Amino acid sequence: MNYQTFQPNPDLESLISCYWTLEVPAEANSQRQRIIPDGTIEMAFILGDDIKRYTSENDFIIQPRAMVLGQTIEPFYIEPTGYVNTFAIRFFPYGFANFVAVPLKNLANKETPIELVFGEVTAKELEQKIIKAADSNERIEIIEALLLDMLNKKTTIDNIVKITIDSLLATNGSASISEILKEDLSKRRQLERNFKKQIGVSPKQLGKVIRLQTAIKRILNRKTENLTEIAYESEYFDQAHFIKDFKEFTGINPKEFLGNENMALSALFYK
Repeated sequence: MNYQTFQPNPDLESLISCYWTLEVPAEANSQRQRIIPDGTIEMAFILGDDIKRYTSENDFIIQPRAMVLGQTIEPFYIEPTGYVNTFAIRFFPYGFANFVAVPLKNLANKETPIELVFGEVTAKELEQKIIKAADSNERIEIIEALLLDMLNKKTTIDNIVKITIDSLLATNGSASISEILKEDLSKRRQLERNFKKQIGVSPKQLGKVIRLQTAIKRILNRKTENLTEIAYESEYFDQAHFIKDFKEFTGINPKEFLGNENMALSALFYK
């Protein structure tokens, strides 16, 4: 696998985590890969062969070749049909809402063709430019010109949503909503309403995903193999809560994660 990341323009770095590319040669017996939630929204362009996304053990759809991957709260499997060549933009949790009017809860747990998000004319023009671009740097220039133009026209993110996400990120997902809002129930109702619209999931769900990220990175970096130690350092109440959340979002327990062929792609992204 050839996985590379690129940093965004300084004017976009508060909204975009990175741009990334992935190239994988075609293989006769390609493995299904389990993709686990990471708290981000991505816009991806499939430049190689089609990619399957399984909806059940045996049923699958072909992913759109230009799509938005909304927030997810459960793992899913993908499988390449041949050569993999993907270019994508990974947005911070509150980043994507600054560029679209559609409620992000409508994009959660699925892939959506970009024409349903940006409109057919803009989407088709963008997709053709990305396909014809000479390299990743040119694709980044194309995307940034579009996003900066959109950003100059409107900023839609709600301040209370941004404050909540900043607090969750700063505490690796362990901050409670009550602590963030200082027990103001009127703000809590406003937050719950706007959060799902602008982020796609609830504050509690996003906090659990962010906290799990911390634990997975510790496992991948092999700072310790002691699950109890990982649980406490990642701000879980105890090891049982850690294992419960891990299985909820990945489908397996922590000890099965390392060395699992189906988790190779997710492990690459998390590193």
